[in-house]
Amino acid sequence: KEWLAEVQFLGVVSHQNLVKLLGYCSADGERGIQRLLVYEFMPNRSLEDHLFNRALPTLQWKTRLEILLGAAQGLAYLHGGLEVQVIYRDFKSSNVLLDEDFKAKLSDFGLAREGPQGDRTHVSTAVVGTYGYAAPDYVETGHLTIQSDIWSFGVVLYEILTGRRALERNRPAGEQKLLDWVKQFPADTNRFSMIIDPRLRNQNSPSSARKIAKLADSCLNKNAKERPAMSQVVQSLKEAIQMSETSSGNRSSEPSGTQRKHIASDDNQN
Repeated sequence: KEWLAEVQFLGVVSHQNLVKLLGYCSADGERGIQRLLVYEFMPNRSLEDHLFNRALPTLQWKTRLEILLGAAQGLAYLHGGLEVQVIYRDFKSSNVLLDEDFKAKLSDFGLAREGPQGDRTHVSTAVVGTYGYAAPDYVETGHLTIQSDIWSFGVVLYEILTGRRALERNRPAGEQKLLDWVKQFPADTNRFSMIIDPRLRNQNSPSSARKIAKLADSCLNKNAKERPAMSQVVQSLKEAIQMSETSSGNRSSEPSGTQRKHIASDDNQN
């Protein structure tokens, strides 16, 4: 069922931030019906790989923001760029694939559903998705809306900010659930810097990091109706990228002695 849904969906949509389906095959075999989907090759794997696989180079802060901007543009297209509204239903870092230029493309549309039509406010459906990313209002009621995707996006915003997974069983009890842990470090307090991915060192601008945390909090509003539209999320991400560029420009214009101090500090940490 999910295989057929993906074939039907990707066969009729086209967007620079959605993975392209090149072909598919369904054939009877000794093990029953064998199904195959062929996508465009995405050489840089997934956002999940680059955030959590320590064998891969650390994603720079600006690159993380640009990847999430691409993903947000893909979701905005699904929510408002088609004749019918589409709810992705399984947004998570492993479903954000990266091409040779690290441009983000959403993949795995087997759980996607048409949104409510007419005067309906939601779609009633069995709860599916990934634990840690699914919106609580959807889990509790089975009522699916585009706001369910926006909650999931907020979770991934905190993943790029902290370098932690939505759920990590191997951490102390108070740190296993990412959303519970980050609540202890609000964006408007001095403690906020404690949640930033230590691999980023001094490369991310405090202002853009705080903006991303506040954007994540708005996406994670318990009242689904108060979550921002994806078009608003796209605009906020563009502003955060601009902030990071401004901060980077200020650092590059520092006196050479200060620059040498930063470089020496980095070398010592390496």
